[in-house]
Parts: sequence; structure tokens; C-alpha cells
Amino acid sequence: MFESLTDRLSQTLRQLRGQARLSEDNIKDTLREVRMALLEADVALPVIKDFIEQVRVRAVGQDVLQSLSPGQVLIKIVNDELIRIMGQANEDLQLNVRPPAVVLMAGLQGSGKTTSVAKLARWLKERKKKSVMVVSCDVYRPAAIEQLQTLAGEVGVEFFPSASSHQPVAIAQAAVEQARRNAIDVLLVDTAGRLHIDQEMMAEIKAIHAAVQPVETLFVVDSMTGQDAANTAKAFHDALDLTGVILTKTDGDARGGAALSIRHITGKPVKFLGVGEKTTALEPFFPERMASRILGMGDVVTLVEEVERTIDKAKAEKVAKKLQKGKGIDLEDFRDQLRQMQSMGGLASIMDKLPGMAQIPQAAKAQMGNDKELKRLEAIINSMTPHERRFPDMIRGSRKRRIATGSGTQVQDVNRLLKQFVQMQKMMKKMGKGGLKNMMRGMAGRLPFPPR
Repeated sequence: MFESLTDRLSQTLRQLRGQARLSEDNIKDTLREVRMALLEADVALPVIKDFIEQVRVRAVGQDVLQSLSPGQVLIKIVNDELIRIMGQANEDLQLNVRPPAVVLMAGLQGSGKTTSVAKLARWLKERKKKSVMVVSCDVYRPAAIEQLQTLAGEVGVEFFPSASSHQPVAIAQAAVEQARRNAIDVLLVDTAGRLHIDQEMMAEIKAIHAAVQPVETLFVVDSMTGQDAANTAKAFHDALDLTGVILTKTDGDARGGAALSIRHITGKPVKFLGVGEKTTALEPFFPERMASRILGMGDVVTLVEEVERTIDKAKAEKVAKKLQKGKGIDLEDFRDQLRQMQSMGGLASIMDKLPGMAQIPQAAKAQMGNDKELKRLEAIINSMTPHERRFPDMIRGSRKRRIATGSGTQVQDVNRLLKQFVQMQKMMKKMGKGGLKNMMRGMAGRLPFPPR
């Protein structure tokens, strides 16, 4: 997300280096480039006008602070204004009510609403330790109810059964009663979507809203629709009084116009980002962290949080003890680390949060962020015997050929893996006394990226 905007802004702000002062003259061209970058990112025009004016007012005439370049001063100003238009801080779900806390999910068809229900259910269960029930009031889309039932089973939350012959309002009311009887903390209500906003759709969702009195009404919208996402969210807000927005498919959106426009246009915060297809791929939206990503400064805080949440503590501690005793890791350990990187969303997700990625050429980033490489490395290791994985020095000629054949790769791929593994061993030994967090952070930043 924001790849094109990050590239353009980084290039533009670098042009100010060497200037002694920010003035009307040397900032005029820069702001024109920033405006063009925001237009290309499909940010809504009123948002762009407000953003550019606020940056100009704050930037013009500011003396350069000691040891800072004008570019760095402007980056600070742009960073502050990005945070302002996206919201000053993360806004959590307000669930401190008598159970069940009802969360109503609204959105157009195809926005990823049902999948977002499952993602949010998992997030509430795992991160907030809440008991969760989900219910589908979508009696129009074929297999919508069955889809939610399958997803509920996958994430391990309760499912309230419904049928296409039932009335949506009656389904929602019955689900609330069942959740109350079962002492459920949170009830997520999935509603029907349409291909466009229409009177019938709005009347139905208003009726459901009135019947269940949700504490949160979240609008689910596809980020790739750009500023149209913000306009659609405003139409829903005018009818429903939304409390927040979930932006989906942000992993496929290189522009990010929706994230920059929604708060300004609707007055309602983006609360979550859908960052992939898996039910684990949901992130709370932190404006200050997102601004840091947009300006190419990464998001190390989120990365470390993900490391601590997703790693297998027992396996990581086992590796740490090995290193503290002066022993090296073996390929079994290496494979575990590769799997844990995949559980964090893959290399592309990790790279998005690492500082300095804006300076790396796009072609290199595309190769480095190719998660097929992780799976290829794992396939090579899986083709080895347990003994070979524990003692990789024994892997020579005929063994390499067998491993290459078994993994569908070439002998040179096996050679490359073994060479990179030796480098990884050296790095891990150096980090052995730095603790579990440092070890995993190092893994996040220095995984091998073999070229094809």
C-alpha cells in the first residue's frame, strides 16, 4: 500500500537538500510535485487542497533547525499533516457495554465484508480475549450464509444459523437473544450488500440497525476504489451514523487514496485494514504508523508487535538457548524461522514495515518481496533427510542432486541455500546474546532473497 505515493514523495523531498531555508520559491515546485503525487494516489480533491495549504502555511519561512536539512523539516511537517487528515490516533472498538456488544457490518457487495467479519471475529478472540458469535443477515447472495458458517468454524467462534427464507431483521433479533443467553461478549452481524447504493438496501439495514442497537457500525469498503470509497462511506454514514471504517484489499492497493480521504470526508475513523486474504490478515489502523510508512520510514513498532505475537515462543527460546551456548542453528531451525516469517504475512508485509524501503528500486523490491522464494527455500529443506537438516555440512554432490530433484529445483539453488544458511548461522551467533526479540528482529531484516 502507498508504494507509488511513497516513491514519489521520497524523490520530491530529496530535491530540497542543500537549501538553507524553506521559502515560497523553493517550496512551490515541491508542493506541486506533492499535489501530483496525491492526485495519482487518487486522494479526494478537497483533501488535497486542505493538505497542501496546511503544509504551505507551516513550511514557508521556517528556519532550518540545527543539523536538519530543509527536506527533513518538510518531512516532519508532511508527516504531521498526514496524521492530521487520517486521525490523530488509533480508535479502538467501544465494547464496554452490557454483553453482547453488537457490531453491525455494512458495505457494498464484493467489498470483502463477510471475510472481514471472520477476520474481526478472530482478532477479537485472539487479541481481546472476547467470546464471539457471528450471524449472517444476507438472505440474497447465494451461499453467503454457508460462507460465514465455514469461516466461523475456521476461526473458532460461534455461528448463529439462519436461512434465506428468514427475514433479516428477525434473524438479527434472534441472534442477539441467543448471544445474551450464551453470555457472548461480542455479536458480529453481517448484512447484505448490493452492487450499488439503493433505497431498498438502505431501508433494510436501517431496520436492522434500529432493531439491534449496535455499539459499533462499521463500513467495509474496498480500498482499491480510491476516493470513491470515501464518497460511498459518506453516503452510508448519512443513512446509518457509522462509527468507523474497515479498508479491505490494501495489500493490492499501491495508491492509498481511500485511507487518506475517508476521515476528512466522513469525519469517521478508519479502524482496521485488511492486508491479505487469510483470516489473520487484519491490522488496527494507526495514523502515525501509516504516515511513517508513506514517507518511507517504515513501521518498526508494528513489525516488533507482529514478531512477538506470531512467533512460536518455545521454538524461538530453544534456538536462543542454542546460541547462548555457542551452538549454531541447523536447517530444522532455519525452516521454522521461514515458516514464522510466512505467518507474519510474508516478506512483502515485513518489507512494507522496514525503514528505507523507498530507496530500493521497485524491481529489486518485487524480487525481494516474492513470497514464492520462501516456499521454494522450504521445499528444498523439506527434501532433505532429518539427518541432513541437522548436519548440513554432509550435503555434497549426489545428495544435492537428490534434494534438487525432490524439491523441483536446480543444484545451484541448493548450493545458494546452503551458502546463505552459513551466512545466516554467523549472523545468528552474533545475535545469540541479544535476546529473543533481537534475534527475531534480525531475522525479519536479513532473510535471504535468492534470485531466480
